[in-house]
Amino acid sequence: MEKDYKEWISQVAAQFRRCQVKAAVKVNTEMLEFYWFLGKDILVLSEKSVYGDKILQQISTDLQKSLPDVKSFSVTNLLYMKNFYLLYNQLVETTPQVGEQSEEDAISNTPQVGGQLAALFEVPWGHHKLIIDKCKNQPDKALFYINKTVENSWSRAVLLNYLSADLFGRQGKAITNFKENLPAIQGELAQEITKDPYNFDFLTLHERYDEKELKDALMDNISRFLLELGSGFAFVGREVRLMVGEKEKFLDMLFYNIKLHCYVVLEVKVTPFDASYAGQLGTYVVAVNHQLKGENDTPTIGILVCKDMDKVEAQYALESSSQPIGISGYELSKLIPEKYKSSLPSIEDIEKSANNEQ
Repeated sequence: MEKDYKEWISQVAAQFRRCQVKAAVKVNTEMLEFYWFLGKDILVLSEKSVYGDKILQQISTDLQKSLPDVKSFSVTNLLYMKNFYLLYNQLVETTPQVGEQSEEDAISNTPQVGGQLAALFEVPWGHHKLIIDKCKNQPDKALFYINKTVENSWSRAVLLNYLSADLFGRQGKAITNFKENLPAIQGELAQEITKDPYNFDFLTLHERYDEKELKDALMDNISRFLLELGSGFAFVGREVRLMVGEKEKFLDMLFYNIKLHCYVVLEVKVTPFDASYAGQLGTYVVAVNHQLKGENDTPTIGILVCKDMDKVEAQYALESSSQPIGISGYELSKLIPEKYKSSLPSIEDIEKSANNEQ
């Protein structure tokens, strides 16, 4: 009886948590629907009024008098509601409708937006405000971040990081031969996960950094590096040793992508692209297919990240390769001037100082 009772308590607790989540999602959806239509009304009133957006102050004052315990009706928040409606409304007219609008929905004016706008009311308002700020008059860009937030359960901080790094502008822009060397669906997904350029601004290096220092810095910041690579990447190892014939080969970094169900070999170079890099990476991809790839894995892909590249040379190199490879550049702006390097304390200096103070 005691065992059954404990199990019952556990089930009740789990069910309660599920209900909490459902309730929170429902409340968020209804609040966003309310903001949507309030934004629409504010837009109409602003267009009719000779005062334009200055009428927001009057609306804010009157709503706060009517609802003194509600904190949502500041002038700033009302402007966000108006811009929320403005940003996505142009997409509603071309979005396929999901089913027929019920009489109840018609009365409540619930927006029946499906298809590409299905995720719109699943995202918290704080996330929406960030997207509105960064995606003015660009509904497709805004919707990209909405869908990514829902797909990957991004926190507000993670969303802000991707907005600031312009993930939308970089996603899928690398030069690749995935379309030619991968099945259609996998090729599209592989193209989607590659970027050009990758943004390594979360690193701090001195101006004359070498390849080892860059890779060490990436590994020291592996969480941020995985975020930059995108969703679905799991880190397998660095300097992964493989035997190719009688020679040892060491892969810079090896990942597994859960969405693609394949290994991803990533090579990082601090120099501009050279055609020999593509040949080297192609060899590593083949080696992983022979030695690590399982029967349920899809073909391994390679990503080469260089300091810079001639896109024509890169394209020619990819056309000559039968292995699926993508080539991208990277951005790095947080550099310590070389002349200041010697004045910075080393790890050993910091440890000595800490020991002396104890």
